[in-house]
Amino acid sequence: MVSVTQKPNAASASHMEPAFSEASAWRGVGEGWRPLSGNFSDLGYSVEWHDFTTERSLDWSPSFHPGGVEICLNLAGQGEVQAEHRRLELAPLSAGFYFQRESRLTGLRRAAERHQFLTVELSLGFLAQQVESHETGLHPALRKLLAGSASTDVSEPIRLTNEHRQLALSLSRPPVSAAAQRLWYRAKALEVAAAIFYRPEPGGEFFCERHKRQNHERVERVIAVLEKNLAEPPSLEEIGRRVGCSQFYLSRIFSQEMGRSIFQHLRALRMERAAELLRERKMNVTQVALEVGYSSPSHFSTAFHETFGCCPGLYPLRTLAVETLRKP
Repeated sequence: MVSVTQKPNAASASHMEPAFSEASAWRGVGEGWRPLSGNFSDLGYSVEWHDFTTERSLDWSPSFHPGGVEICLNLAGQGEVQAEHRRLELAPLSAGFYFQRESRLTGLRRAAERHQFLTVELSLGFLAQQVESHETGLHPALRKLLAGSASTDVSEPIRLTNEHRQLALSLSRPPVSAAAQRLWYRAKALEVAAAIFYRPEPGGEFFCERHKRQNHERVERVIAVLEKNLAEPPSLEEIGRRVGCSQFYLSRIFSQEMGRSIFQHLRALRMERAAELLRERKMNVTQVALEVGYSSPSHFSTAFHETFGCCPGLYPLRTLAVETLRKP
């Protein structure tokens, strides 16, 4: 592991030689960047190992080859790659890929972290020899790239399985003789590509797509449970049991999906229902408070005022005034 004290000078690469070289991008990490095998320009692929610590944020985009696809198996450290409208966030024990026909991607490695990751870089020419855009199960972003309809993009993050982690670690220590390493690494580069670029089975989903869909469905079920039980909602533990995951995981994915906690969403649903009941003018404020799950009218009034900017007793009058003004 190497400690980095200076950011690499990305601009210096353009003054070294006409052909692209990523060596200058990693100059500041010293032995923390270790090419393992292959040659992007001559062979169409390269495999590289990274293990370093940064004291300041590190711009690693100068290492991205134009006209290539790079796969990152990220074991430690936080990284990100930004395309025009999409960003790949590489958390520890995650993977993803990104590509550019020209130098348009940006990338960042966070400061004060140990970064340990493996990259497999494939030229578009090499990739086109191995993969066809119409193949079943190919990632949609790769399909567009090979079809010529995309020039830069990033994938979604993919959780690293134990097999992926062992594969990444094994690549840093090849179990074959030096004479056999070129053939071994080429096969391993294609093995990594097969694991990341394709669905696990014909007609199946990528893990990231399935994971997002499952989380969205869980959040939808939580909302349905809350809507049916505004006055007496189940405990968070019980809701988690109903949707099939732990309460802690459920709280996290709900906040990520909705931008607010389950409790905050419950309160919003209660306020929406309370406003609806008050507009109907069939219940007084206390009855409405009890109907939506508030045993204390004062707590209900406070929550309602924070939401709508007026006390619940005046809300029907304000609504009537607004409706009157809207009439022609």
